[in-house]
Amino acid sequence: MPGMVDVSTKEPTLREAVARAVVKLPGELSRRLRDLPKGDAVEVAKVAGIMAAKRTPELVPLCHPIELGKVDVQIRVEGERTEVVARVRAFSRTGVEMEAMVAASVAALTIYDMVKGTCRDAEIAEVRLVEKRGGKSGTWRRDER
Repeated sequence: MPGMVDVSTKEPTLREAVARAVVKLPGELSRRLRDLPKGDAVEVAKVAGIMAAKRTPELVPLCHPIELGKVDVQIRVEGERTEVVARVRAFSRTGVEMEAMVAASVAALTIYDMVKGTCRDAEIAEVRLVEKRGGKSGTWRRDER
């Protein structure tokens, strides 16, 4: 039977998580992300990612509502690869990995939405947790060799 994990006896600690998503676009379109018919995809995607992190418990059924201290979404275009990096921080009893993953995912989906009218072969290639800090398990980083 599904249920939330009981975190009521855990001590709050500073929690941080970083997630990444990649959107693959043709090079000429990547260079125009700030000047699309719908507007500036980079800035809209940043706001969408922040808003999504705040709504994570509404989207992922068993996530605890967390008072987020900071959500930062950065977008970097390198050729045909547009990288979205979401960083989330909170002082909480549970981690913020899902909030970071949701932020990166929704920011990538927003870029996709803003280019789909001119590019049918845009692709969200990967969404993954890159790093987490805090809590009993401490620090974890993905080995990306």
